[in-house]
Amino acid sequence: MIDRNTAPPTQKIQSIEFICPQTIEINSTVKLLWVKNVPNETSRIDLYYNAGLRNGRNIIASLCSSLLLSGTKDKSTTEIHKQIDQLGAFFDIGLSHEGVMISIFALKENIFEAFCIINEAIQCAVFPDKEISEKIRVKKEKHKINFGRVGFLAQRKFQEKIFYNSPYSELTNLEDFDNISKNELIEFHENFFQKGLFKVAVVGNIKESEIDSIISKCKDSCIDKPLEYYSAFDNFSGVFHEEKKSAVQSAIRIGKTLFNKTHADFFDFSILNTVLGDYFGSRLMKNIREDKGYTYGIGSAVVETGSSGYFIIGSEVGIKHRESTLKEVKSELENLCSTEMSHKELELVKNYLLGQMLKAADGPYAMMDLFLSVDTYDLKMNFYNEYIERIHQIDTKEIISISQKYLKWDTMSVISVG
Repeated sequence: MIDRNTAPPTQKIQSIEFICPQTIEINSTVKLLWVKNVPNETSRIDLYYNAGLRNGRNIIASLCSSLLLSGTKDKSTTEIHKQIDQLGAFFDIGLSHEGVMISIFALKENIFEAFCIINEAIQCAVFPDKEISEKIRVKKEKHKINFGRVGFLAQRKFQEKIFYNSPYSELTNLEDFDNISKNELIEFHENFFQKGLFKVAVVGNIKESEIDSIISKCKDSCIDKPLEYYSAFDNFSGVFHEEKKSAVQSAIRIGKTLFNKTHADFFDFSILNTVLGDYFGSRLMKNIREDKGYTYGIGSAVVETGSSGYFIIGSEVGIKHRESTLKEVKSELENLCSTEMSHKELELVKNYLLGQMLKAADGPYAMMDLFLSVDTYDLKMNFYNEYIERIHQIDTKEIISISQKYLKWDTMSVISVG
């Protein structure tokens, strides 16, 4: 009989048993990843295309990805979407600097048919003039609205500074919407969608014959050589303010170019980033939200790119608190560089990170996402157990050391708008 008066014993997480997907080669460069053991009827297919913002003009990449299901010679966009809806399926399109990910969701008995409809729509898109005009109108209107938002303007300025003088720093302006040709869209589509598929990921207990058919249908659209990523970023450090008279808030972005999972300091900096601003009890939240009341939220993050990455602190505060907030953020960075944190605080962060790691590994979909996150950098799943080991090992002196290496204020791009 269970004794409900006594709590079960707790123990620290030492390792997690990660499950790797089955890997099937589509060609010498492109592979299909498959997690088959799903304890329910759901399924997902992810299609990764080399069609990111870095390839040509930002506006063309963005417009092309949003028009992928705009119609073929035989089907209108309405007919395509109706067929998807009738299957109880849905899809999501994500665009980044380095690629486009199209995720298809459906019950396992319908996922292959949904894939066929969406794949055909992507590969056979003809970009009807009416759909192009309407999409340009909507996107231009959204862009106009965004130009009135301090957060949008600060992020643009931040991107311009940390990726200075590189394809990643290119920005879309309102006049770009008036300078779009259909031929540009068609050329981009041919180069980066019809010949740009670089990875397929499947989660679901579907038939092997359907996997074979997916591979067959994907072969002609695959890339034929490994992707190359831009890495020569020149971080433009300094303090930059853009006045916006109508604003009642100031948006703040602080950060620098950094690295991704392949770097030797990634583990230590990820732990440091959590201490600083990546959980609710972080230094930045305690100081600037709880103690000072300058904002509802402030946080920091490490964002990865194909060959690099960047560190960012972001918040929006009342205009009268802008200078005080910058001063307090600078103070928090300096404190981490000079003052040893308490063992109690570090232990709290360690327990939080271990719990988050366990949560991130819960279920087949989570396992696939974890695998995709390391596979991008040709790493293995033991990366995560090495991270768990490092969480246990790191001490307060090493936190100071990594802070002194990467959190010096004069190396940061400090942006404020408002």
